[in-house]
Amino acid sequence: MAVLKAQEIAWNQHDLEGFMQGYWKNDSLKFYGSQGLTYGWENTLSNYKKNYPTKAESGELKFVINDLTKIENDTYYVMGEYHLTRRIGNSNGVFIIIFKKLDGQWKIIADMSC
Repeated sequence: MAVLKAQEIAWNQHDLEGFMQGYWKNDSLKFYGSQGLTYGWENTLSNYKKNYPTKAESGELKFVINDLTKIENDTYYVMGEYHLTRRIGNSNGVFIIIFKKLDGQWKIIADMSC
């Protein structure tokens, strides 16, 4: 939950690199969204920068967590909602993310958002 709270704070400051600190910094990171499957931390960050170039596009983010379930030791999935409040029009959707504890830190290793 601390990772998601830190992501909200970074996003709301339009700090996309800070937001990405919650993700596994690895080429095997998987992000599945409306543009298909993206592999890798750098590619995911690039997509965020392209789709949310200014604060007007990124707006204010609020996560709603609906379920947190253990898959196995040190691996969980989280189902939730995201809500972006923006002057250019709000955007809402759902997600399922997989967290894994790597080197003592919780990181998102896979994200499906739509």
